[in-house]
Amino acid sequence: MALMKCGWLWRKSSVLRRWKRSWFDLWVDGNLVFYQDETRRNYEDRVRLKYKCTNVKAGSECTGVEPPDGISRHCLVIIYMKNGSTLILCADSEDEALAWKLTMLEAKANPVHFYNPYDENYHTVPVDGHNAVYISPGYPGYGYGAAAGVPHVVVQQRPCGMLGEEVALGMLAGMATGAALRTLMWIPFWC
Repeated sequence: MALMKCGWLWRKSSVLRRWKRSWFDLWVDGNLVFYQDETRRNYEDRVRLKYKCTNVKAGSECTGVEPPDGISRHCLVIIYMKNGSTLILCADSEDEALAWKLTMLEAKANPVHFYNPYDENYHTVPVDGHNAVYISPGYPGYGYGAAAGVPHVVVQQRPCGMLGEEVALGMLAGMATGAALRTLMWIPFWC
């Protein structure tokens, strides 16, 4: 999956209700993951926005919450969950808070397409919001829709169905060879 947005945000902890700075990753499939730092080694939690989020508010829409010391109330972002809980975040600027809100709403609304390799028809695999690659499983090696001069990477694998044909052909060749050699092996005894 592709990363839509990442960066530092303040998060209000659920137990002690203190502000804690965390590194956030928002993925195109709607997963909002936060870590202790930008190395992404210490995973803290994940929120599946597509399934658990009902609304996202930012800036002056957020009421009843005090931001961290030295940061404006307009930098707040609140994620409302279906179970009634909220995830309260705070960005470093108003613009950053608005950018996070819009990106979260986009990740929540956009459908995620999965490629089914067993379907016999052309598939549209979205590369990003503006481009798509069309794939035909029966005709390997060609992708359509890319601009001229763009380097293409084609990964061509042998389909699993080819293995059965090779085994059957090998067995047939083995039987024919065995039948031909069987008569030749008895010739010295008849002469």
